[in-house]
Amino acid sequence: QVQLVESGGGLVQAGGSLRLSCAASGRTDRSYPTGWFRQSPAKEREFVAVISGSGGGTDYAASVQGRFTISRDNVMNTVYLQMNNLKPEDTAVYYCAARLGRFLLTSVKDYDYWGQGTQVTVSS
Repeated sequence: QVQLVESGGGLVQAGGSLRLSCAASGRTDRSYPTGWFRQSPAKEREFVAVISGSGGGTDYAASVQGRFTISRDNVMNTVYLQMNNLKPEDTAVYYCAARLGRFLLTSVKDYDYWGQGTQVTVSS
């Protein structure tokens, strides 16, 4: 089992920045591909970004490309999401998720472990 805990959400004005953290515990004998997803009211959960277990590979949703950066510190068992130039449409609950497989996938159904989420609210 892998337990994931997100932190770093909050309220920010449009154009501002936040950094989210996802701390893993439990089965951390290896580093798993880890993704960030988000969900706003009345919408399905959507992919934001993913990073490989080594940190050498990343992928982003088109809507955040160039504004968000995913990174990881495998010594600390933590994955980060640096969010810059935030927009009101970025408002959502942000979840991190880990998958046991090796590939960088973008579908919710491909992830095995989920955190409880952290709220990000961007005011205009």
